[in-house]
This record gives sequence, C-alpha cells and structure tokens, in this order.
Amino acid sequence: MREIVMDTETTGLDPFDGHRIVEIGGVELDNHVPTGRTYHQYINPKRDMPTEAFEVHGISADFLADKPPFEAIAQEFVDFVGDAILVIHNASFDMKFLNAEFDWAGFPQLPMSRALDTLAIARKRFPGSPASLDALCRRFGIDNSNRTLHGALLDSEILADVYLELIGGRQPDFVLSRKTGPAMVDDGAWRPHPRPKPLPSRLTEEERVAHARRVESLGDDALWKSFAD
Repeated sequence: MREIVMDTETTGLDPFDGHRIVEIGGVELDNHVPTGRTYHQYINPKRDMPTEAFEVHGISADFLADKPPFEAIAQEFVDFVGDAILVIHNASFDMKFLNAEFDWAGFPQLPMSRALDTLAIARKRFPGSPASLDALCRRFGIDNSNRTLHGALLDSEILADVYLELIGGRQPDFVLSRKTGPAMVDDGAWRPHPRPKPLPSRLTEEERVAHARRVESLGDDALWKSFAD
C-alpha cells in the first residue's frame, strides 16, 4: 500500500478569498515504511502575501518571486502522488486548497475519499485531548525542536512519525520482506530471544499431582514419559 504523508502552506485560510498555496511537501510510505522519496516545492502564489503569512511561513514575496506558479508544477505533483492515499492533518483544509488550485490549473480534482485525516484519527483515539501536530509530538515523544517555523516538508516528515504512532506504533526492527513464497521474513529481521528468567508455572500443586497420576496410569509407553528429564 502506497501512501503520501503531505502538508501544504498557504497565504490564508480560504482559497475562495483569493488565497493560494505557497509550499507543498510530501513523504512517501510503502506499507507504512518510509521509502526515502520526498516531494518539496515552493510556489509563486501570484498575489501579494499578507504580513501575517511572512510570520507563519518564514518566507517572503521576494523569496517566492522566481518560484513556479501552481499550474507549472501541477503535473509533476500529480505524477509523484499517483494513486496513493494522501495522509494529511486536517485533510479538509489542504484538500480544499489543492482542489481549488487543480481546478484553476485545468486539472481534475482529487476525491476527498483519497484523503486520510490524522486529525480525525487523533480525536477518535484521544477524545477531549489536544490533537494539534505539536501536541501529538509531545504525546508520542517525537522530536519537533526544528519546527520553529511551519514548513511543508518538515511538517510532512513529522506527521509521518505521528501517523505511524497513531496507527499502532512503529516497529522498525520487525520488517516483513516483499518476497513471495513460504519465507516471508528477511534473514536479518527481528527474532524472539529466550527469556532471561523463565515464567513461573501456572499449574497448582494439586493439578501437577493429578497430571502425574494420569501419566503413570498410561503405562511405560506413554508419550508424556518420552519427554521426562
């Protein structure tokens, strides 16, 4: 299963008020494992950015002046995404902007059914608790110290860690092979080790004595006796 954990940065809250996407970041997962492939693009919004946008994104209109507009990178982004599931925090916000940009660029819109909203997952799993990306990083002990300013690729990388924790926790040492056939675990994969201290028996003394009597009644050829010390 291929997924793209992604984030966008915008000039404001609503594309239908004239706001645009200024940055897109994405991280590829294959069966919940990061592949190392990423997507990152700054975008010229072709409009004046409000002062508050400078403070949020740490970028300026001058910085974006020589960056391509969305229509120039739309096909490249579509090719990277392919048919993957889009994992997004507060998916309705990003999907609204993406589909507005696609529509203005003459591209088909992305169906909302392709989006997996980590904000909704977090609220369902931890009802009543803060569910922002920063709050989830604190909950899961994920280092987001570099997140002094919003950034689409950095937020995507952090969200990928959060997403993997939300769906059950990362197990980096237990990786299934993509090989087919009876051997489905790589030779270097995790293996259970003997317990340093055996677990105590759950048998009561009465049960142990009853079992010994039953084995004795089966005679010398009883299978149980072949395992005796």
